[in-house]
This record gives sequence, C-alpha cells and structure tokens, in this order.
Amino acid sequence: MSRLPRLTGKEVVHALAVAGFSVLRIKGSHRFLRHEDGRVTVVPVHPGETVGPGLMAKILRDCDMTQEEFAALL
Repeated sequence: MSRLPRLTGKEVVHALAVAGFSVLRIKGSHRFLRHEDGRVTVVPVHPGETVGPGLMAKILRDCDMTQEEFAALL
C-alpha cells in the first residue's frame, strides 16, 4: 500500500466528485458530500492547509474506498 500525496481539502473534494460524490451542503469551511448510494463524508477546506493522514484515512473509510482507488481518481 503506497502513501497518498498530501492534498488540500479542495483537491480531495474534486477527486471525490470524480468518484460520484456531490456537495450536499457547506457549513463554514466544511463540505458535506454524499454519493447516490448513500455514502457520506465531511471534508474540511481550509486555505493553505493539507488534510492530515489520520483525517484522510477517516474520509476514505467513510467513502468505503482504498488508497489505491482514491489515488486512481487524482
């Protein structure tokens, strides 16, 4: 299992949009995304900050994706 590159929240939202997720709502700097099949996750979009590895793992768990599947979306 290879490491994912450090991504900003905006880049994560874009990659998830390619996978079929859409922004359901925005509250502050957090984007709530949902897939047609019911999977949901929250991605923080703070300017100039990257999403940490622990939070990225949580987002991938919420989306039921592996690191390899997510990397293919980039």
